[in-house]
Amino acid sequence: MVRPGPRNLLTDVDGLRVGNAEDHGVRSGVTVVLADAPAVAAVDVRGGAPGTRETEALDPTCLVDRADAVVLSGGSAFGLDAAGGVMAWLAARGRGFAVGEARVPIVPAAILFDLLNGGHKAWGHEPPYRRLGQDACVAAALDFALGNAGAGLGAMAGSLKGGLGSASAVTSDGLQVGALIAANPVGSPLIGDGPTLWAWSLEQNGEMGGQVPPRASVTMLNAVGRDLPAGGTVIGVVATNATLTRASARRVAIMAQDGIARAVRPSHTPFDGDTLFVLATGRGDPAASPDLVARIGGLAADCVARSIGRAVYLADDLGDQIAYRTRFR
Repeated sequence: MVRPGPRNLLTDVDGLRVGNAEDHGVRSGVTVVLADAPAVAAVDVRGGAPGTRETEALDPTCLVDRADAVVLSGGSAFGLDAAGGVMAWLAARGRGFAVGEARVPIVPAAILFDLLNGGHKAWGHEPPYRRLGQDACVAAALDFALGNAGAGLGAMAGSLKGGLGSASAVTSDGLQVGALIAANPVGSPLIGDGPTLWAWSLEQNGEMGGQVPPRASVTMLNAVGRDLPAGGTVIGVVATNATLTRASARRVAIMAQDGIARAVRPSHTPFDGDTLFVLATGRGDPAASPDLVARIGGLAADCVARSIGRAVYLADDLGDQIAYRTRFR
């Protein structure tokens, strides 16, 4: 039996906390996933315009096999500064990969494009993201906000307001899988003109407001979900309590990308930076077998799609960005 976890959040996976921080004047924010102990990490990048940090370090052929945290940030390339703030926060607490007597926190990151959403971006020599990264660490907890929160504050999703979404799945034999997504895709989360979301069939317990089946089949799609896209992306973290190798974690990341394709059309475009990280906390059984890896990857893809649906459904209007619940109330 599979059901959402008690929170229906990424933190239903043991050993993780999530923190959000926002600058409402800038209309941007940062989300941090903190691992209680370094977690086996992997990444898969599918978009044509990614903005990332430390993704090459997560290659299974490289030295470092675990991460202390993962950062999701607005701000386009400026948002990569958030990872530096998180590194400093972790280092001050003695966390990090041991290199002799030194400790280097491993903090992969990905960013989304929210520079044209009307916020105050004239920050001069001090973009706010390093500070926001540290603030998000301080705020990290088991419960956290969705919608216009953290990295989802300034996000768009096609022609709708985007946001931060999360979902989880737990099984009767103790497996935990969760996803946390900042949804800012160029493509549309809606079937046609709506109101049905592409993720509708995966909804659990009314988490997307009680989706109804589409009124008619849709076979033709616009090229993108918004006019003249300058950039977009879906970035996120998938996690499990299973014990994974780096190679099997990478396979889960690859499979989890299917969740973006289930919830957004088109996905992985030249304008998107679609990037998914995987964290395996290893709180479950010994090393996962290939059939368990396939099971985790399937659950992860569904959690990603559900997270995108929740991000869009729970978002609120921001400036001239109209949210799902405003358009279809």
